[in-house]
Amino acid sequence: METEKNKKAEKTEELKEPETKSEEKSQEVQVQETKKLKEMTKEEEILKEKLSSWKPKTKLGKEVKEGKIKDIDEILDKGRKIFEPEIVDFLIKVKTDLISIGQAKGKFGGGKRRAWRQTQRKTGEGNIPTFSAMAVVGDENGHVGIGIGKSMETLPARDKAIRKAKLNIIKVIRGDGSFDSVGGGNTSIPFKVKGKAGSVRIELIPAAPGTGLVVGDELKKVLRLAGIKDIYSKTFGKVRTTFNLVKACIDALKKTNPIYKKKKWKSV
Repeated sequence: METEKNKKAEKTEELKEPETKSEEKSQEVQVQETKKLKEMTKEEEILKEKLSSWKPKTKLGKEVKEGKIKDIDEILDKGRKIFEPEIVDFLIKVKTDLISIGQAKGKFGGGKRRAWRQTQRKTGEGNIPTFSAMAVVGDENGHVGIGIGKSMETLPARDKAIRKAKLNIIKVIRGDGSFDSVGGGNTSIPFKVKGKAGSVRIELIPAAPGTGLVVGDELKKVLRLAGIKDIYSKTFGKVRTTFNLVKACIDALKKTNPIYKKKKWKSV
């Protein structure tokens, strides 16, 4: 009788264990979410402080600070050049991401992708390393931009890349990729577009809602921040050079907007 009771107690304990584990996991998730929220609030507070103390130097910046321009499309539709990144921060809520353009040393000769690309310059004093980074900026609502930054250290390179990405922001025209529905969604692009950069060629094809992003991992970062959720792609050339691949994607997205048709691609 005692052995049967012990077995029953062990079974009840085994049943309780997964419940306690799931409770612990849920608590960990809650802690992580609270940390993220705190970090977001801190970033927002820092941004508000920067924008409140911002003293614009250009005519466009002064118009934005005074409230004469309240929408970024008013600037982009007229083809006005943005020279201050605070203009973008003032008008839209920006999200940032880094493109993996570098490669770290791995086991057995293989390398892992990383955000920093390291190069060296030989001098009389020795090798001087420099780091470069590629950033993507967007509001997930039809506005996206890319930028490249170089510096002797990683963090200044990232900051330069984000700053340039804000200055190079463009407007993307979105559409419904389905032939069945009658112009209701804006999760894809309105028609096929082609882009090129270096040896890389890319073709973006509209897709029906629910298809998802059928593209490479690095292109997903660009398209998500542009607000595109459903799309197909075809790529040609040396696609492993993500630097040119992302530039070709931006070149293709530019062609959705008739404003950029007359303008040729300029190096970032």
